[in-house]
Amino acid sequence: MTEQAGPRELVEHAVRAEEAGFDFEVMSDHYFPWLTEQGHSPNAWATLGAVARATERVGLMTYVTCPTMRYHPTVVAQQAATVQLLSDNRFTLGLGAGENLNEHVVGRGWPPVNVRHEMLGEALEIIARLFDGGHVDFVGTHFRVDSAKLWDLPEHRVPVGVAVSGQQSIELFAPAADLMIAVEPDPSLCRQWRRAAPDADRLVGQLPVCYDRDEQAAITRAHEQFRWFGGGWKVNAELPGPAAFAGASQYVRPEDVAASIPCGPDVKPIVDGVERFLDAGFTDVAIVQVGGDHQEEFLAFAQEELLPALSPSDR
Repeated sequence: MTEQAGPRELVEHAVRAEEAGFDFEVMSDHYFPWLTEQGHSPNAWATLGAVARATERVGLMTYVTCPTMRYHPTVVAQQAATVQLLSDNRFTLGLGAGENLNEHVVGRGWPPVNVRHEMLGEALEIIARLFDGGHVDFVGTHFRVDSAKLWDLPEHRVPVGVAVSGQQSIELFAPAADLMIAVEPDPSLCRQWRRAAPDADRLVGQLPVCYDRDEQAAITRAHEQFRWFGGGWKVNAELPGPAAFAGASQYVRPEDVAASIPCGPDVKPIVDGVERFLDAGFTDVAIVQVGGDHQEEFLAFAQEELLPALSPSDR
């Protein structure tokens, strides 16, 4: 996750995660961290370019990029095609309708959710047409494109995932996407997505964890850096900065965080969390370790204990 380490450390963690045996790695695309305590927010695309050349096998994904305000969709398409080339076809473009936290920096205000969905729908069309090749002209309600063309297209088209939270976003975006991204192990999301996109073969969830040999230290760190998580995306998407997230989460207690995020040295709570996503119908789960300065010990734990416990032969 972008918000928990600087760019050099992120690249080093990505290499080590591949060595540990992870199948894919995701990177949020933020201008701000959610909370000041997280302390970092380097550029996702520059970092992904470095990770693409520093790794060999692991899949890469934005988790997620908003292609409507900070970036015009034509720019996102070019960035995605370039990372696909740099990574030898290991990249997936994860997209979403965005958060005020990051998009407000360009000074265009923050539109209501229905407008954001309209913008994302147009962006998906523009990106898909650019991935088709040739020159693209587009006139929509929110975007114009004048004779755009991607001059460096990868051999394998970049898969596109979209982050969703309910029926409305699924109905709007599933037909235009290759995979679903969601943060709750909700079986209804998977059922609705498969109805709307019968050929979908990947549904990706997200599980934050906080590994530490000291359980109380893990709970304290998770509360300091990830207490924002409990607000839900309908609230989180509207908050304008880390101070707002701090205010919105001021009454969240350490025990509240510990009840929703596996904390400590034990494998079982993490395995149970992953299995809730798999039982709901997800095919992949992105595990987010809280605290960039604890990644090395988490990755050693993952290699030695967690990933073996998650292998199909052990479950």
